[in-house]
Amino acid sequence: MKRTLALALAAVTATSMVGATAVAAPSDKANEKAHTAPHGKAKGHDKADNPNKGPGNNNGKKGSPPGQQPVDVQLLQFSDFHGHLQPMGLYKELDDETEVYLGTYGGAAYLAGLVNDLRGDFEGTTFTVSSGDSIGGSTFDSGLFQDEPTVEILNAMGLDASAVGNHEFDEGVTELMRMVEGGNHPELGQFGETPYAGADFPYLAANVVWNDSGEPILPPYTIENIKGVKVGFIGVVTDETPTLVSPSGVADVTFLDEAETMNRYAAELQRRGVEAIVGLVHEGGYDDGVYADAITSEDVNAGCEDLTGPIVDINAATSSEVDVLLTGHTHSGFACMLPDGSGGQRAVAGPGDWGRVLSQTTFQVDRRTKDVIRESLTVANHVVDTAEVTPDPEVAAMVEYWTAQADYVGSQPVGSAAEAITGDAGGDRGIETPMADLVADSIHWWGEQAAGGDIAFMNVGGVRASIDEGPITYREAYAVMPFGNYLVTIDMTGQQIMDVLNQQYNPDRSRTMLALGVSEGFTYTWDPSTNSVVPGSMELNGTSIDLNATYQVSTLNFLAEGGDSFSAFTDGTNLVGGPEDLANFVNYLEAHPGLTAPGDRVDGL
Repeated sequence: MKRTLALALAAVTATSMVGATAVAAPSDKANEKAHTAPHGKAKGHDKADNPNKGPGNNNGKKGSPPGQQPVDVQLLQFSDFHGHLQPMGLYKELDDETEVYLGTYGGAAYLAGLVNDLRGDFEGTTFTVSSGDSIGGSTFDSGLFQDEPTVEILNAMGLDASAVGNHEFDEGVTELMRMVEGGNHPELGQFGETPYAGADFPYLAANVVWNDSGEPILPPYTIENIKGVKVGFIGVVTDETPTLVSPSGVADVTFLDEAETMNRYAAELQRRGVEAIVGLVHEGGYDDGVYADAITSEDVNAGCEDLTGPIVDINAATSSEVDVLLTGHTHSGFACMLPDGSGGQRAVAGPGDWGRVLSQTTFQVDRRTKDVIRESLTVANHVVDTAEVTPDPEVAAMVEYWTAQADYVGSQPVGSAAEAITGDAGGDRGIETPMADLVADSIHWWGEQAAGGDIAFMNVGGVRASIDEGPITYREAYAVMPFGNYLVTIDMTGQQIMDVLNQQYNPDRSRTMLALGVSEGFTYTWDPSTNSVVPGSMELNGTSIDLNATYQVSTLNFLAEGGDSFSAFTDGTNLVGGPEDLANFVNYLEAHPGLTAPGDRVDGL
């Protein structure tokens, strides 16, 4: 999500009636596709019995007496949507720099359309769920409005439940609670035609607890009732979240171990008569499912023999009472059956990102035992290909409304580039990139003017888009820096700077290597054999860095607070705050037309 410039929002307000007569008010919750018995803001855990989640009635099972037929259940899951309201074209650059169009995928209306199709084809009960990061780090059309459009669209889709993701905490717990409960932004006010009403679905946060009470900040689970059979959904987020967001925003809460927390609440659900249990896990793994070429069903359903990442350990540590793990966070597509520790097989799925893939898990629940019939479990991923899916008209109208709201501001030019500048979070986050160095230059530009700053750092993972050759619009600038961080300066010794750089490698982090972009004039050599800075190699404008001297460092508050496990930043002193990162970046672009890609500043990285 993004705190935007007041001037930009004023321009949006001036054009807020664009297309308004063509669509219903975006916050209208009257939606025939949503629940017949809506559950409001998830104050409780149990839902009223709701037989209308799918067209089927579970009749006609051969060999089963009336009333004893197993209940058919379908789970449709996505994750890491990040406010991608619009479809995304995928291109591949050939060796001769020819660009080949591979297809267009995702977009809220097409994601909702595929949900409609799979619901309609299933003769049973369907639940649509998310494993988090629906908001935060979002596209311009959603992030400009604090991601309220995304939540309203998920309401319209009839989302049944969502885990919180780490990006739900980008602006801290207070803003997350507003997004859940509703109410206009306290500083930016109302964006749409009606006040923001919040989420119609429960956000689940079983492993996020208040420091003072130890109680979850949001419901740990929700229970759905299907004709006397109950299905429980437990939501957990990666316990690395405090290192992925600004620590000050989550200072009042603690993030517990994912598997231990699911095991605790699985036992509680069983005490409440729930045997069919699903984990919505905002943590994931890595497999062969990659998007180097056109996204295909074969690609996102690649075999899981080589599955790696945190979900492997989470699966091994999670009780066999949990029947399904629907994952996210790693933006990887896979559909697996993995051992559950008791000799059975558990469905484990990852649906990729940005609404480009939808995971489908189906199973039957035994009416006598109330548990999932494990032999009935199936899991598969479906590509949201705009050439093959009919968009949902209501969601399409909502997307059109919010896009029209954002277009005026987004189209304003704020700079230009003489050549393409690449290297964002979508690529390798463990190497020096021109884009990260460029953003570091923009931060240094402010720090030098404000307080005579010496060096600036920027994490590659925080650079969310690259820049094409030609004019740079406000929308494109926003895409680079959508998180709403603030710039700060701190005093650091040369030794502390070296300590920070050495933390680019961390074997205990899910991404062991996370590089920092560096500002012009600062150079050093990285030794990949030791994963550390070569002693004596750091220089500032050609002069060796004195490990005992003090330098003024400019960076994001996210890093200064130890984000991404760069804890050595917290050893700095004399912290002074500055402007919002996007506002400064826009000012930098305006002052530096015709940008070119920075050259290498770090040897060996």
